[in-house]
Amino acid sequence: MDYLMTLAADPAVWVALGALVTMEVVLGIDNLIFISILTNKLPEAQRSRARKIGIAGALVLRLALLGTVAFIVQLTAPVVTLFDKAFSWRDFILIAGGLFLVWKATTEIHHKVDADHGPDVYGGGRAAAVTMGGVIAQVLLLDLVFSIDSIITAVGMTEHIPVMMIAVIVAVLVMLLAADPLANFIEANPTIVMLALGFLLMIGGTLIGEGFGAHVPKGYIYAAMAFSALIEALNMLSRRAARAKKAGATKIQPPSGESA
Repeated sequence: MDYLMTLAADPAVWVALGALVTMEVVLGIDNLIFISILTNKLPEAQRSRARKIGIAGALVLRLALLGTVAFIVQLTAPVVTLFDKAFSWRDFILIAGGLFLVWKATTEIHHKVDADHGPDVYGGGRAAAVTMGGVIAQVLLLDLVFSIDSIITAVGMTEHIPVMMIAVIVAVLVMLLAADPLANFIEANPTIVMLALGFLLMIGGTLIGEGFGAHVPKGYIYAAMAFSALIEALNMLSRRAARAKKAGATKIQPPSGESA
């Protein structure tokens, strides 16, 4: 208790906490987009539950990994050298997670653009139950990749485990509150789905690059995502204005047989 009181009285700890919370929330955007796209493929009655399970899994994973932070830090140590490049377990995890994201995003894009993608397996019954289990398994798999990456980053910002835990809990609560509104927004706007899949492709490529030692500043990635989202928002406003104009023109047309 004295240790916690000492932390609470230290202004530097509060600054570190604020920075960590911001970082965890920003890093959680990637995870949230992935969760939204996957769970929107489920029957509507199961979507919210699947999101909550996936996000709760992220919380449990990150808190559990924080308990083994000494082991997590060791994942950055080189374990093998291939083609004059030293690889750590973290590198292999990032490469595997990136390949999974690229594969999943590519599959979903193909599903969207190919009109003949086979029968719908999300219609109900046993197929729906199996699909829900598969969706949650995929969400937890990617949770593991993002969790390890965020914890390694957090260790570089503070050495206090309670501060890391509070940041993780706050970030997951934000994800929990934003999950349903974001998923519903993506579902209601088909072009947003394709944009989000493009984001996942970019994130997957970035993870692969980082696994091979090509560091890409996160600020560049999120700036590109924000700019793309801004352009899409302008497109949505443009389409809405065009629909309103068309609807207004239809209303003022004279009845059939009457002169204007």
